[in-house]
Amino acid sequence: MNAPDRYERFVVPDGTKKVSYERDTKIVNAGSFTVEREDHTIGNILRMQLHRDPNVLFAGYKLPHPLQYKILVRVHTNSHSSPPQAYKQAIDDLDKELEYLKEAFEVMSFFTLFVRFDSYLTMT
Repeated sequence: MNAPDRYERFVVPDGTKKVSYERDTKIVNAGSFTVEREDHTIGNILRMQLHRDPNVLFAGYKLPHPLQYKILVRVHTNSHSSPPQAYKQAIDDLDKELEYLKEAFEVMSFFTLFVRFDSYLTMT
């Protein structure tokens, strides 16, 4: 079969950086990030987080080809920030949000387990 191995979708090859940045030569404060082994899931989340930054004028992403496992994220900022700063801030903010979500999920899971156990005790 001609399909690539499944691990190629998520394992970054040796010698390849997970994220690389290329500054735009024609537009000031613009550039493109190449994120290896990611797809629409990360691309859309990252794009939306970048849009929350008031210093970001444009943020978008694309998948160059369905069989190329990478996304290209384009960022254009105003003079108060730079694309690498905005990208790093977006990643840091997403990390905090996901940590909060994880903690909330763990609390709810514990609470649900406690309520079920308490219901079981009152039934017997």
